[in-house]
Amino acid sequence: MKHKTLSIVHPNGSRIARGEKTIEVRSWQPPKDFNEDLLIVENKKFLYNEGEIDPEGTPVAIVRIKNVRPYEESDIPAACASRWEPGYYSWELENIRPLNCSVQVPAARGIYETDLDLV
Repeated sequence: MKHKTLSIVHPNGSRIARGEKTIEVRSWQPPKDFNEDLLIVENKKFLYNEGEIDPEGTPVAIVRIKNVRPYEESDIPAACASRWEPGYYSWELENIRPLNCSVQVPAARGIYETDLDLV
């Protein structure tokens, strides 16, 4: 089954899966019409360059994006962040469903597609 996927560097993917992190902060916004499940893949390597991939990602949760808005300093606790900077976006997450999955999948930049059977 194909899943829209977002990679998040450890430990923040696990924090999302546990419900501790309910805001993901990004410098970009998802497509305006994005209204579907999003697979969260946790990896241990920051991906700085377009096309860069980390083959050792682990699926940790499925979420929905409730709202996207400008990042505010008051979002720091829900984002498990250490600081605030202008120009970023807060992705409010909801319907967080943790996964217990040991298979590794690629982590990539942006929202990308992963073919994974989660039965």
